[in-house]
Amino acid sequence: MPLTESLESDTLRDLGVRVDADGGEVRVFSANADAIELCLFDEKDPTWVAERVPLVRGEDAVWSARSPLLTAGRRYSLRANGPESPGNRFDPELHLIDPYARGLTRTGSGDWRATVVDDHFDWGGIQKPETPLDKTVIYETHARGLTKLNPAVPQELRGTYAGLAHESTIAYLKDLGVTALELLPVHQFVTEQRLVKLGLSNYWGYNTLNFFTPHAAWASARAQAEGPAAVLREFKGMVRILHEAGLEVILDVVYNHTAEEGIGGPTTSLRGLDNATYYRQNADGEYVDYTGCGNTLNTSTTAAQRLVLDSLRYWANEVQVDGFRFDLAVALARNAHGEFDPAHPLLTAIRDDPALAGVKLIAEPWDVGHDGWKTGGFPDGWLEWNDRFRDQSRDFWLGDIAHARAHGEAPLGIGRATTRFSGSDDMFATKRGPLASVNFITAHDGFTLFDLTAYNEKHNQGNGEDNRDGTDNNRSFNHGVEGPTDDPDVTTARRKAVRNLLATLLLAAGTPMLTAGDELGRTQRGNNNAYCHDDELSWLPWNLQDWQRDLQAITRSLLRLRSENPALRPVRFGSWGETVPNATQMDWYNASGEAMTIEDWDSPAQRTLQYLAASTSEVEEFNRVLVVVQGLEREQEVRLPAHEGVESYTLLFDSALDIIETATYAPGDTATIAPTSLQLFRAG
Repeated sequence: MPLTESLESDTLRDLGVRVDADGGEVRVFSANADAIELCLFDEKDPTWVAERVPLVRGEDAVWSARSPLLTAGRRYSLRANGPESPGNRFDPELHLIDPYARGLTRTGSGDWRATVVDDHFDWGGIQKPETPLDKTVIYETHARGLTKLNPAVPQELRGTYAGLAHESTIAYLKDLGVTALELLPVHQFVTEQRLVKLGLSNYWGYNTLNFFTPHAAWASARAQAEGPAAVLREFKGMVRILHEAGLEVILDVVYNHTAEEGIGGPTTSLRGLDNATYYRQNADGEYVDYTGCGNTLNTSTTAAQRLVLDSLRYWANEVQVDGFRFDLAVALARNAHGEFDPAHPLLTAIRDDPALAGVKLIAEPWDVGHDGWKTGGFPDGWLEWNDRFRDQSRDFWLGDIAHARAHGEAPLGIGRATTRFSGSDDMFATKRGPLASVNFITAHDGFTLFDLTAYNEKHNQGNGEDNRDGTDNNRSFNHGVEGPTDDPDVTTARRKAVRNLLATLLLAAGTPMLTAGDELGRTQRGNNNAYCHDDELSWLPWNLQDWQRDLQAITRSLLRLRSENPALRPVRFGSWGETVPNATQMDWYNASGEAMTIEDWDSPAQRTLQYLAASTSEVEEFNRVLVVVQGLEREQEVRLPAHEGVESYTLLFDSALDIIETATYAPGDTATIAPTSLQLFRAG
C-alpha cells in the first residue's frame, strides 16, 4: 500500500512498544532502512547492551521485534542501517530514540535511552471540564515559571508539575477567573547546541526531542529520581487535580520541527531512522526550512502525519489534556509542493478524528516560509491566534498616542480597532464565528504587557546575540522614558495604558488569552525574547507592590464582568435585519451619541466611540452593555446614546481609575470621559 494512501492503515497503528505477559513488542516505521536492530540495555548498566534483536520488515515499511526483556523499566534503543542517498545517511553505530517512546532516561554521558513505562493511572472518575468556548479564558504560562518563586507553594514543589496542582496555585487561578492553562511546551526537549556553547539553556521548550514524553526537568526532584514512570504519574496527577478544580489544560505543541536541528545537528531519532521521509528536503538532500530552526517535519508524508496524530491522541486520551496550541501551524499544513493547504489531510484528520472529539484546537497561523502568514485561513473547527488583534490594539493605545504626541494627531481613525473589538469578522465571518479568534495583546514571545508601556526598544543583550534576536516591531511606547522611572506622570500614564490594553483584551468579542504575569505588571526589563532565561527574569513575581495588587484586582474584576455579561462573548456574528441566536447586536455611536458615519470611522481626529452590545442568547438572560472607547489625550464630553429600550447606564468599569467606582446616567446625559480610557456600562 502506498504510504500516502491511508492514515488509517492497520499496520501503521500501534507503533512503539506494547507490553504483554510474554514481554513486549516494538514496532517502528522506516521506508528507507534495510536493517534495524533493537538494543536492550542492562537494568543496572545503561551503557551495556544485554540483548540485540533484529527487527523484521512488514507491510507499509513497519518493522517489528519481540523480546521477553522488553518490560516496564527497560531501557532500549534502535540502530538503523541502509543505503546512502542524498536524503538519507544511516549510521548503524548510533543508538536512536524510538519516536513513540513513552519514557526517556539520560545516561551519565548525556545520551538518551527510550524507556518502557508502566503508564497505569487511576483517574478516580474525574472527567474533563469541557468548558464552553464562550466561557473560556486562556492563561498562557510556563509549567516552571508560574510557581518557581511562589512562597505559598512548598519549596520542593516550586517550579514543578506538582506545584501547578498545589492548592495555592489553583486558588489563585480560580480567584483570578481564568478557565484554562495553556502550558508552554512540555514534551521532552533539549537545549540547542548553539546555546550550550554560550552557557545558556532553552527555557521555553520549543526544541522537541520526543512527542510522547513529558519534560522531566519540570517534575519534582522525587519523581525525577524515581524515573520516567514517576514523571508521567506526576504530570497525570497535575491534570487530574486541575480538572477536579474545573481548570482545563492546553498544551503548546511543537510538531513543525525537532531538536535534531539542521544537517549538522545531533542525530537522535527521526533523522537516523528515515531522514528522507520525516524531514522536508530538496533533491540534493538539503533541508527546506519553514521554521527557522534548521529542519521542518514533512507532513506531506503519511508517516509524519501519523506520528503527529498518534501523539495528539495519546495526550488527549491517555493523559487527558483538553486542547493543543500548534506552534507554527502553517508548516504542518504545507503540501508536497510546500504550499499551504487549508484542506491538508493532517488538519482534516485532527479536526475529524473521533479520538480528538471536543479537544480545543488552536493554530499559530504562520511560519517563516514563503507566503507563511495565514491568519483567518484555517478551516472550520480550528481557532487561531489573532495577531491583527494584538497589533491594532497596541497601535490604538500606544503607537497612535506616541505619534499624536510627536505630530499633533494620530495617523489613523478608530475603525480598524473596532473591527477587533467586535470579533474580527473580516477574518472569521464564516460559521466559525468570533470565538475562532484567540485574542491576545502579549504572549511568551515579545514584551510583557508592562514592558509594552515602558520600552521603545528591545534590550536582549543577555541572550548572547548582541541584541540582534527578537523582533524590532514591538508597537510599544515608553511614555517618554526608556525603562524604570520614578516620574509620577510617566508611571501613572503607563499603568493606565496597561489597564486599557487589559480591558480591550478581556471585554472584546473572541476567546481571550492572558499571558501569565501581565495581571501583576511583570517586567522582563525590556527583553522581548527571554527564551533562554530560566531565572527571575522569566519567573512570575509574587512579592508585589500596591499598584501590582491593584492591577490584579482590576484583572479579576474584568474577568468577572466578562463572565456576567454574555453580550461581551457572542458565539456567532450578528446580522443586520435579523436576529441571530447566541450572537451580539452592536450599534455604534460617536461622542455626540449619534450613529457613526463613514467620516467618523475614517477620520484620524475621531478617536472616541461608543458601542451598545445586546445579547441574543437563547440560553442566558438578555443582556446589554455600553462600551466607550476614548483614545484622545484630553478629556472628552460624551453624550450617552438614546437607544430604544434603554432607560439607564450604570458604570461598571473605568480604566482611568485604579479601583472600580459606580455611577448611573440616563440616556442623553453627558459624561466626562478621562483622557485615553475605556469604560463599560450596563444598559438597563
